[in-house]
Amino acid sequence: MELESILTDELLIVQNDDIVSIFGVKIHNFSIDNAIRYMMFLIKHEQAICKSIFFVNTHTLNLAESNRGYQDVLNSADAVFGDGTGVRWAAKLHGTTMKDNLVGTDLIPNFFKESAGFGYRYFLLGGQPDIIYEAANYASSHFAGWQMVGYHHGYFSVEETAEVIDKINSLRPHVVLVGMGNPNQELWIHKHRSQIKAPMAIGVGGLFHYWAGSLNRSPLFLRLIGMEWLGILFQQPHKWKRYFIGNSQFLLRLAKLAKSKI
Repeated sequence: MELESILTDELLIVQNDDIVSIFGVKIHNFSIDNAIRYMMFLIKHEQAICKSIFFVNTHTLNLAESNRGYQDVLNSADAVFGDGTGVRWAAKLHGTTMKDNLVGTDLIPNFFKESAGFGYRYFLLGGQPDIIYEAANYASSHFAGWQMVGYHHGYFSVEETAEVIDKINSLRPHVVLVGMGNPNQELWIHKHRSQIKAPMAIGVGGLFHYWAGSLNRSPLFLRLIGMEWLGILFQQPHKWKRYFIGNSQFLLRLAKLAKSKI
């Protein structure tokens, strides 16, 4: 399939202003297909400053509520995609039905598969040294039609940042996947996007752990009922505060929002 045929109706993609504001964070209500087409559009129309794409879920929105600077960073992105049941419930209270659940763990592999064969290159940044090594091996063997030009762990000092960016720029990737967790990855991309010579940088959270095999996807039935977090909690019990306390806080905020709509 020719790239031009995939990127039809480009004007529609660029002008798509179907955005819902959830607790101050502006989220793009894209279908999976349109999200993929939009990312391909950003690659094709490379700008002087690297474009940024973020994913937000209940935890991310909680962080943004307590840190308005972080909220501003999220809103500075070229696209913010909604991940999870909490986002869908909140959007519904605003009268919006989210077109798709844009989970980065699914969207990024789908994006790679749908855009394979165009000579695109990518770089992986983040995670512990052993995790990023295994994730790079996985990606190299699973995403034919893309070229992985390099990777680097996320445990580098502020003083080493320029060297890491120089490494990325020397390899000229089309996409930089940054997996440093929230809010670190978004803050890092926002701070350095003007220095990164790549069309697009995407904050991917724990994606590298899945690719490395240190974290498994939750069973399908949990994903279908919007409780994927329960499978993650079983494997990473140290995150209990995020899910039990954080989810409770988010539900309370939803209840207040629902009351205000009455």
